[in-house]
Amino acid sequence: MTLDNISCQKSAGGWHKRYRHRSEVLGCDMVFAVYLPPQAEQGGKLPVLYWLSGLTCTDENFMQKAGAHKLAAELGLIIVAPDTSPRGADVPGDPDGAWDFGLGAGFYLNATQQPWAQHYRMHDYVVDELPALVEAHFPASDRRAISGHSMGGHGALVCALRNPGRYSSVSAFSPISNPMDCPWGQKAFSRFLGEERSRWREWDASVLLSEAKAPLALLVDQGDRDDFLENQLKPEALVQAAKAAGHDLELRMQPGYDHSYYFIASFIDDHLRYHAKALV
Repeated sequence: MTLDNISCQKSAGGWHKRYRHRSEVLGCDMVFAVYLPPQAEQGGKLPVLYWLSGLTCTDENFMQKAGAHKLAAELGLIIVAPDTSPRGADVPGDPDGAWDFGLGAGFYLNATQQPWAQHYRMHDYVVDELPALVEAHFPASDRRAISGHSMGGHGALVCALRNPGRYSSVSAFSPISNPMDCPWGQKAFSRFLGEERSRWREWDASVLLSEAKAPLALLVDQGDRDDFLENQLKPEALVQAAKAAGHDLELRMQPGYDHSYYFIASFIDDHLRYHAKALV
């Protein structure tokens, strides 16, 4: 598969690069970003953290705002950030033009309903196609971790829970914890998956966690001044699911923090160290 390098910047001794490629899974061109730490030029393969961003974001938000490059360079950790949805003239978005569904809001699932089923297969893209591409073209090993924010935090949890053993570790910032029970999730699931709620359970992080057999440790940070906390994010559902299934969930309620990248930048080092420890 051909990669087209569309930008390249030196950062913290390594390189931040953006690439465009044709996705067979999504049926469109996609852009992703990769941070290659200095160790990438020294031979050998390095572990990879896959970062999934939230609603309205692209591959650029995390790389520009989170301040993750410096510590990733120290830890020898590659970071890969895909886009948040398929893109292109043939890719349908929200029929009403809203920001919380469709373009920039793919929810990291595999759609089954038309007109979205043809392109919106972000789960398969993130879990299978993108890692295969990264591991073929960069000094990246198959030691993988996954994290994300908001919609991307939900995506990270679902990718890890649906694919036991594929990721060494998983964490999230402000994840949409129980999308079956919040407006963002209900809108997305009803359109992508149809009205049959039994199908929604396969893509709900709290449901999957409550049913997961393999032990899974989770690190989740949530700001207590997040405007979306009560109506959309509902971390208490994750807590209940983890207790019911005996999983180790560390939910850190961070006083005074909101839903922004200021919050992510404040605690990203903890998450990088958490993943680096698991990826050894």
